[in-house]
Amino acid sequence: MNRVSTGPAVVLVGIGVAALVVAPGVLTPGLLNAAIQMLIAALLATAYNVVCGQAGMLSFGHAAYFGVGAFATVHAMNAVGGTGLLPTPLLPLAGAGAGLLVGIGAGWFATKRSGTYFAMITLAIAELLHSLAPHLKGWFGGEAGVSAMRQPWMGLSFGSTVQVYYLTLAWVLVSLAALFFFTRTPLGRLALGLRENSHRLAFLGYDVHRLGVMVFAISAMFGGVAGGLQVVSNEAVNYVVFDATLSAAVVLNSYIGGVKVFLGPALGASLMTFFGYAVSDLTVSWLLYQGIVFLLVMLYVPDGLAGLFALWTRLRQRFGLAGVLPLTLAAALASVLVAGGIAFTVELLQRIFSQDYRALAAANPAATWPAVSLAGREWLPAAVSTWLVPASLLAGGALLAWAVRLAHGRLQNASAEPALAMTPHTARSLA
Repeated sequence: MNRVSTGPAVVLVGIGVAALVVAPGVLTPGLLNAAIQMLIAALLATAYNVVCGQAGMLSFGHAAYFGVGAFATVHAMNAVGGTGLLPTPLLPLAGAGAGLLVGIGAGWFATKRSGTYFAMITLAIAELLHSLAPHLKGWFGGEAGVSAMRQPWMGLSFGSTVQVYYLTLAWVLVSLAALFFFTRTPLGRLALGLRENSHRLAFLGYDVHRLGVMVFAISAMFGGVAGGLQVVSNEAVNYVVFDATLSAAVVLNSYIGGVKVFLGPALGASLMTFFGYAVSDLTVSWLLYQGIVFLLVMLYVPDGLAGLFALWTRLRQRFGLAGVLPLTLAAALASVLVAGGIAFTVELLQRIFSQDYRALAAANPAATWPAVSLAGREWLPAAVSTWLVPASLLAGGALLAWAVRLAHGRLQNASAEPALAMTPHTARSLA
């Protein structure tokens, strides 16, 4: 995986951990619940990245191991007459064990193939569990699912959101540290070989299939931990956790954050989870915005948001903060303009094509295009001035982005000129 400069990365991680520790003191209960979901999504995305970013195996079915871990945890909570098979702080271990066992079995089959075939096998396994779960009511509880209760332990009732948050935070931090340590182990380094050239690994005498199964199982195990934390938080689970939309969300979040940087998927998952909580109450088109973000990232920032930060760090080290700051501000302004143009267009079209608007138009046949209320104003869909607003925003953002790209190219060329001036041929000429 690509590395972000160590110094800034360590500082940012330290600031992030400190912010997470003090978060319950400043967040409302609703936002604290959102923070718990962000932490769980971050762990699941990082676990997924062991297979995808580290080993280069694109899995489309990681919801299976999240779901298996969730159901194993809820049954562990209900075991021994409801007192729990394990103390509440250790319940995610049940999810880890279930994820590991299922991951070994699924990984043994899936890693016999690579590329598209591997992706399709992982998707088929997840869909198999999703289709079987409603019929196995003894295990999965049918449509109602299975519920449980957190039990007190060592003076902690785990009845408050704050206590659940700190339990989740502790597990996520420990799991992320373990996953980071894994990337530095010989097995983790060999996983990079799977991504870069598995045939060469086989030529060197390594059992590529066995290596793939081990990496897949470790990823599934930590996916099971994320599922266990989900159950500890919600005290209930149903077979929806096996749905393909969860697997798709993990893939999207990981690539938005950047699969080539260890914490990139965690960043993407946290931001997109918060985006869902913040935007879903404001617009019914929030999933469309999520897809647009993914499309723009794949087109213009293929290394993800973490890769963008790594690029900014390299530019700052090369040209200094004063040289990079104007470009940064201009790029941020361009992003705001483009986002505003897209949001205006999407919201206006969503209102025009909604059933309520069509009913309003039918009730007023004299006014073919009734005004649409948006951003505190009334807009006439048939007026050219209405569409000039998003067109101007998009055009301004595109032009500013083009100017930023040209300025970045000039900086790159300026930094390369001294090196080009002292090539061996130039040195001999000067001699």
